[in-house]
Amino acid sequence: MSDAYVPIDDLAKHLSVKVSTVRSWVQKGLIAKAGYIKIGSTYRFNIPTVVANLRGDSAPAETANASIEDIVSTYEDELFAEEDSNEPEQLELDFSEDEDI
Repeated sequence: MSDAYVPIDDLAKHLSVKVSTVRSWVQKGLIAKAGYIKIGSTYRFNIPTVVANLRGDSAPAETANASIEDIVSTYEDELFAEEDSNEPEQLELDFSEDEDI
């Protein structure tokens, strides 16, 4: 069943990332074109091919400069953004030491 192509939701769930992360990886060229097919505006992914590509087992020419650090950075940005969204926003007040209250 390694030739099966699955929706983006299934790939994201398999990799434990958000769908937006997978979309970002596709846009940045971190996922080889050999790992997915586009049908209209819908993408279908071959999980073993994508995983091998992300591990660096099969880097396409257009992603030769992409590294695992880029992938980790994207994931960390998403993770921290999710954590920050649960915390109340803290206001920063600008007080001058010379001013009287």
